[in-house]
Amino acid sequence: MSLSAAVFTPAYAQLNTDRITAIGRNALYFEDYVLSIQYFNQVIHLKPYLPEPYFYRSIAKIQLEDYQGALNDCNAAIERNPFSPGYYYARGYIYRQLGRDEEAEADYTQALRFAPENRTYMLLRADTRASLKRYDEALEDIEQMLKREPQSASVWSEKGHICILKKDTMGALESFEEASKYDKTNPAVWSALGVTNLMLEREDEAYVQLTQAINLGSKWAGDYTNRGLIHYHRHNYRGALADYDQAVKIAPKDADCYYNRGVMRQEVGDYNRALEDFNTAISLAPERTEMRYQRGLVEMQLKKWNAVVNDMNALIGQYPYFLPAYYMAAQAKTQQGDTKEAYRYRKEAYDLEQRKDEIQAQQASQPNTEMVIADAQPQKKDHRKEFSTSAAQNQPEVQEEEQKYESQTRGTVQKKYQDVVNEPNIVLSYYTHDQSLKSTNYYHPTVDAINRSGVLPAALRFTSQELTLTAEMVDYHFTQITRLTNLMNEAPTAQLLFARAMEFAIIKDYASAIDDCTKAIVIADKELEAVLCFCRANWRYRLEEVDYELMHRDYDQVIRLQPDFSFALYNKANILCAQREYKAAISYYTRAISIDADFAEAYFNRGLTYIYTGENEKGLADLSKAGELGIYQAYNLITRFK
Repeated sequence: MSLSAAVFTPAYAQLNTDRITAIGRNALYFEDYVLSIQYFNQVIHLKPYLPEPYFYRSIAKIQLEDYQGALNDCNAAIERNPFSPGYYYARGYIYRQLGRDEEAEADYTQALRFAPENRTYMLLRADTRASLKRYDEALEDIEQMLKREPQSASVWSEKGHICILKKDTMGALESFEEASKYDKTNPAVWSALGVTNLMLEREDEAYVQLTQAINLGSKWAGDYTNRGLIHYHRHNYRGALADYDQAVKIAPKDADCYYNRGVMRQEVGDYNRALEDFNTAISLAPERTEMRYQRGLVEMQLKKWNAVVNDMNALIGQYPYFLPAYYMAAQAKTQQGDTKEAYRYRKEAYDLEQRKDEIQAQQASQPNTEMVIADAQPQKKDHRKEFSTSAAQNQPEVQEEEQKYESQTRGTVQKKYQDVVNEPNIVLSYYTHDQSLKSTNYYHPTVDAINRSGVLPAALRFTSQELTLTAEMVDYHFTQITRLTNLMNEAPTAQLLFARAMEFAIIKDYASAIDDCTKAIVIADKELEAVLCFCRANWRYRLEEVDYELMHRDYDQVIRLQPDFSFALYNKANILCAQREYKAAISYYTRAISIDADFAEAYFNRGLTYIYTGENEKGLADLSKAGELGIYQAYNLITRFK
């Protein structure tokens, strides 16, 4: 029995909804987000006027990065209780993730009206104001916090970050120096000091501070990248290479690590390995066109003239006033013997040179082709980026450690890669995997009547997840086929034919199953005929040569006989998807959902179908609903398509 079915039994429904909410909150605490949503769904169904289950469900969706679904739930919670600061904090966080900073700032302000002493709310409002370039207001928030916590290293660090954004480098330096007084063992503080001094070209101080961050156990690649830059400026290439190698080891997907190492290798004449580094950097960050200039210099040394021209053309396309790109392309064309093209590039550069005053007046952008200074190491608990369930409940912060779980449905399941494939057809079987997380109503009265008749050896169940049979189970079903054949020799009936068809299907003899099904349909009543047509269509789908027309006829007959047979509508939609008839498929998924508003698989597949047809907003809304109804794989797809 599924979770939803269990909750709606009369005895269970009489439970205090506070108890169900407590169970859901416990699941939430242990990062069992998918399961917790199912509990909050039940409370919402029983008492839709309560704000808490919407709020807690929004927290679970935030952790699963379903921000639009979380926003809908937060709105519902605030409509029911507009006086809880945590609700506004949660919605403010969601708005930040959706890039709606103005609305986020308003929500953090509202949260502070109800909880003016909450440091997390104040920090986030300051950060949001800084993001909106309202730096003075952001610093007002920080100063207010410093009056309460004058020795807080994290608040001083936050002030330093805002000063950096304001381009007040000296103010940032003073702030990070204050932070270092109160937290001498935090590598993030020394990292920030080192970066700031590097920006001020105070390399001696920066070197000491970056080394301190590394000695304190820094695992931030930027600390090694920045110290490597200082080694490079001091012509200590061995030290620079060692630091860049370590940076690449720590952050193998960071383009800056490869780019800086490439520049250093170019400097010492190691052109082939420099080219490898630039190729990797550009593949990781293809939008960083400026990196092509340094690669072009290496390609010139290696006489890769076509590659030089391609890189310079890409650079000119992004920065049309960058004269060195024209001259390098001209030089490459000269080496190729193409004097006409070489002249064209030089002529364009000359014309631009004559207009340099006009171009400077327009403040035309130029690429930065120098080595990159990496950002400072973030604080371990960064309230600007991490959602805090404690803050959402206006409670003191607790240190939350990262959990690792064996269960596929626990934790941040959106990070577990899922293939972009539809949920499979719903079939009838004696065997099924656990479907308790899904809220789909796997029930139809016609099948229930067949189960109660006792003509089958076990109860039939709707499922999209059939179990794999063991050798012993297969032997048992061969025995059943023999038994049913003997019974039919005495008195063949539609029920016996159906029973044997099920046995053939279980052992994957679909041709024999279809044959028995066809014979049974001729003599069956209308109720059984609908089930027989449903099963025959499913089995036809598993034949090597699929006849879509015959399958559609069977599903259409089921729908004529039993208009509320939602699984026939759903399966027909799946077949239409396989035929790339997406609009028709969407209409059938929609009809299935109109019969069962909790049909998780139909929402999931309709969501993917909307995305196939370019309607991403509708698709993401459906995937969010599918996740809410128990298909946890939807959350990975939401993070990829949003």
